[in-house]
Amino acid sequence: MIPGPAPSSVRERLTELTGDRRQLASVRRITLDDGPAQGIKALAFSTGGGLDFWVLSDRTMDIGPLWFQGMPVAWQHPGGTLAPQLHDPYGDAGTGFGRALTGFLVTCGLDNVRQPQNGMPLHGTLPLTPARITAHGEDWNAPTPLLFAEGEIVRAHLAGPSFCLSRRIEAPIGGTALRVIDTVENIGPETTPFRILYHTNFGFPAVGDGTCVSLNGRTLLRHEPPSETHHAAEQPAACHPVGGAPRFSAALERPAAGQWHGLNISVEGDSAALPFVQFWSDPRPRRNIVAIEPSNCDRNADGTSGPGMHLTPGESWTSTLTYSFASPDADTKGVPHGNG
Repeated sequence: MIPGPAPSSVRERLTELTGDRRQLASVRRITLDDGPAQGIKALAFSTGGGLDFWVLSDRTMDIGPLWFQGMPVAWQHPGGTLAPQLHDPYGDAGTGFGRALTGFLVTCGLDNVRQPQNGMPLHGTLPLTPARITAHGEDWNAPTPLLFAEGEIVRAHLAGPSFCLSRRIEAPIGGTALRVIDTVENIGPETTPFRILYHTNFGFPAVGDGTCVSLNGRTLLRHEPPSETHHAAEQPAACHPVGGAPRFSAALERPAAGQWHGLNISVEGDSAALPFVQFWSDPRPRRNIVAIEPSNCDRNADGTSGPGMHLTPGESWTSTLTYSFASPDADTKGVPHGNG
């Protein structure tokens, strides 16, 4: 396969060895057809390098299930994946998001993130907004061949915030990383506050005994199993500035356990665009979730969001997030069958 820039001879050889190069790596349209997910359209990415994930077209082009070398990485809600027509962000006193959070990535905003405030619901109105897909496929002719999808998501109110989110998701063919490239434009007539938070969610077996989470090399969270001296409880979100470096790097690491191979995941982004990273965990039985949440705004003491940024009419904001996956001991661990 092709983990980086590919000379023409390699491309030609792959063409000769396959009837259809999509047997190696592909983006395929799928439609879910069961339960609360019925009707959701998605794009199934398979890089050929051990990274597979679904981009949910009908849910903001966010990422649902994700697997690395056969290991499920994303957390899943007890109610499964909710179709957009079933989502009521204003329900449950503005906390309807609690019925919809699922999958590897849920993008929150663009009017509000965090707790409800000023009539805006928990984590805003963006989640579960259907996207208009403008392009997708396999680009074997790029300097580094890659899989990609592009689309637009619009949230607009004639008497309120109006934003267009243009999103591109790409993953190198043969590689073990993906990039989320976003541009948010104010398409309204007024200067408007803009908030965004990338709710990145990890579950078992990525979250297990020994899992630790760090920011720029500093450990901030370590997963401990319940015991007589340690009682599992939902942890309040903790928001940290990323510091003065041009780029930040958050990481989740879990050592090998039982038949599960070790896992190292990094989340890297632009510090100017996303100057904060929030961490949240709920280690209670039947929850067991850790979230890494890059954001453009701070968190107030009451759990609501700080002021965020302001975009003038026609002004735009751009960010690139890179998620990288590695298994340091993959050569000695097979496909998991245990529950370590």
